[in-house]
Amino acid sequence: MKNLSHSWNLTPKDAIALQRELVEQVDTQTPINFETLQLVAGVDVSVKNDVSQSAIVVLSFPDLQIIEAATATMPTTFPYIPGLLGFREGAVILEAYKKLQHQADAYIFDGQGIAHPRRFGIAAHIGLWLDAPTVGCGKTRLCGQYGEVGAEKGSYSVLMHRGEEIGAVLRTRTNVKPVYTSPGHRATLDTARELVLRCATRYRLPEPIRAAHNTAGKRDLATD
Repeated sequence: MKNLSHSWNLTPKDAIALQRELVEQVDTQTPINFETLQLVAGVDVSVKNDVSQSAIVVLSFPDLQIIEAATATMPTTFPYIPGLLGFREGAVILEAYKKLQHQADAYIFDGQGIAHPRRFGIAAHIGLWLDAPTVGCGKTRLCGQYGEVGAEKGSYSVLMHRGEEIGAVLRTRTNVKPVYTSPGHRATLDTARELVLRCATRYRLPEPIRAAHNTAGKRDLATD
């Protein structure tokens, strides 16, 4: 955590105001450097009975073998409000991050990057905390419009919102529902899409997200 600090104990109104302030720091002009990319991490959070468990799973790149998994749990204190996921899940993600022995070169979040009404989804938000390349990969659309996506793996349609390109609707498996990709921080639209595609093997979701999802759901793996 190098670049950002703020309280998580905010009202929804104050959280939205903070998003509008912090979005100016988000960098979507610096591409992910695939020449030096050796470790990629998936980030996910599960919530059960008002307790959140986060998981960050680090994989080797490009062969996508699991290197390390870190988890953390804490009470879920912020309500579920579309567009404010970073405030609901951010603190528990950062607790898991503190436990990592390996720092990934890029992080893929189960959620949005700038494909967000205020261009500040969870991948952008936590990307500022980590000061690291981050990418959003959502299963559903939060905002924006797009055209038809080809049926073949790798096909995509540009996701537009208020006249601005905010992401891509990407087919990661032939004839399977697409995912919604966007840069979070220190990534571009093109390199965000490329990272997700290069991490997608036999499944709709990229391997780092699948690994984090599976780990976040296993409460017996909690280490705190």
